[in-house]
Amino acid sequence: MKRARRIVAAATLFGAVVAVPATAQAQAEATGAGSVGAVDITVDGVSAHADPIAPCVVDTTAEGRTDPITVGTRTKYGLGSTTCTRNADGTASVKVTGQRFETSVLQQFGGPVIKARTFGAGCNTTANGSNGYMSLGTVTGITVPENIPPNHVITIPGATPGAPPMAEVVLNELVVPVPADGSLTTNAMHIKLFPQGGPASGDILVGSASCSPFGL
Repeated sequence: MKRARRIVAAATLFGAVVAVPATAQAQAEATGAGSVGAVDITVDGVSAHADPIAPCVVDTTAEGRTDPITVGTRTKYGLGSTTCTRNADGTASVKVTGQRFETSVLQQFGGPVIKARTFGAGCNTTANGSNGYMSLGTVTGITVPENIPPNHVITIPGATPGAPPMAEVVLNELVVPVPADGSLTTNAMHIKLFPQGGPASGDILVGSASCSPFGL
């Protein structure tokens, strides 16, 4: 059994500048969006899906909240909330918090039950970029470093030698467009099922925040 430990991590990306004329920048508004998580998976031909949970969007939906929910039969999210704010200086901020995430979708294949007692993600825009951060508390089922670097990948191997991996778990995931335009998405945890093929496929997101200084 994997040892439970408390993990708190933060990651920041500054200075990603959108390649648009200054006049276009002046007309655009910073924005952002967040969700407690999302699920889109298929296991042995049976699908389980949840659109972004408790979503918020700057200037549209200021906040969202969710009671504990179960997606399919094996993925659970506890209480969670999101806040999307237009700041006085015109910048945007997104904050996501959640509790008691758990998925046992890999257990039937000999894999671990992955749990996080608490999780969070957030981002803020600046004059010409965005920064993001995340947190995970009391994680079990996988071994994580004391300080989680951006896009840290944990591979869950197959049950037998030579079998394809059951999953890739990306912690502190930062998604930045190429070329960079100042926007980013921060996911506290992203579980990719059988990325090389197998009896299951799809993605589970835990804590997601997106920010753009010039509009999403």
